[in-house]
Amino acid sequence: MDPVVSIRGVSKRFGALTALDAVDLDVRSGEIFALLGPNGAGKTTLISIVAGLLRASAGEVRVLGRDVVRDYQFTRRAIGLVPQELNFDPFFTVEETLRIQAGYFGVRLEEARLVEILAALELVAKRRTNSRALSGGMKRRLLIGKALVHDPKVLFLDEPTAGVDVELRRALWRYVRTLRARGTTIVLTTHYLEEAEELADRVGVIDRGRLVVVEDKAALLSRHGTRTLRLGLAVPVAAPPPALAALGARLLDGGAALEVEVASGGTAGPVLAAASAAGLAVADVETRRTTLEDVFVRLVAEGARERRG
Repeated sequence: MDPVVSIRGVSKRFGALTALDAVDLDVRSGEIFALLGPNGAGKTTLISIVAGLLRASAGEVRVLGRDVVRDYQFTRRAIGLVPQELNFDPFFTVEETLRIQAGYFGVRLEEARLVEILAALELVAKRRTNSRALSGGMKRRLLIGKALVHDPKVLFLDEPTAGVDVELRRALWRYVRTLRARGTTIVLTTHYLEEAEELADRVGVIDRGRLVVVEDKAALLSRHGTRTLRLGLAVPVAAPPPALAALGARLLDGGAALEVEVASGGTAGPVLAAASAAGLAVADVETRRTTLEDVFVRLVAEGARERRG
C-alpha cells in the first residue's frame, strides 16, 4: 500500500540555519506515528511543510499521492492540523468557530457531527460560550475540534495535550484511537513521552533536522529495552555475592538493596536463583521495564556523542 504521507529529501534552511536536512519518511495508512525530538529538532518545521504552511528548500512531499505544492488545494483539504500555538477568534462562540472553520473547507457541519466533536472534546456545555471566555485547556480542545470539522484523512497533532489536565488527556487518547479505528492517519508530536508510548504504532526520532531512527514502537523498545530488577534485602550486605556480581548487580541504599539489569527477552530466574544460592534474605522484589522515554533519551545522547566525536 502506498504511504499516505511520503517525504523525500526534504530540507529547510533559514539563512545559515539548516532546520531540516534531507529527511526521508513514509507515514502508513491508518497508523499513529509519533514524531519525537528535543526543542528545535525540526518537528514543527516538517509538519508545517507537509501541511503547506512552509515551502521546503529542497525535496518533495506527497499526501495521498499528490504533491503538496502543485496540488495544494487537494492536500490541504486532506489534512487536519492542530498547531502548538493557541490561536482562536475571540468574537465567536465555540459552535460558531467550528461552523466557520468547516465553511473554509466547503463543508456544512451537520448537527450530529458537531455534537460528536463537542462530546468527544467535552465541550458540549460550552457550545454557546464565547471562545475568549474559555480556559487554556478548553481552547486547546477547541483547536482540536477545528482540525476535525472537515473529517481529514490525515491529522497532525502538534503537542495536542500541552496544558491539558490528566483526565482530559486520557479522554483525548481514547478519541484519537477512535479516529484511527475509522481510518484516520495520525501524526503526533509530543513532549509527553508517556503519550507517545501509549498511542503510537511507530516512532520516529528527529534531532537537529535529521531523522535518527524510524521503527515500530514494539521493536524499538525490544531492541533497546532492558528490565531492571531491584532486590530489597532484609539484611544489608557489604558487596554483591560473586554470582550476582557476575550478572552485573549493583549495591543500592547502603547495601540494603541490589539492582540488576535483565536483557530484553530475559527472565528474572537466574538473578533470583543466584540470590537464593548466596543465602540472601530477599524482603521484596521490584521490576521496572525500559520506557520510550528511556530509549528517546539514550538515542538523543548517542547522537550528541557522535557529533562531538
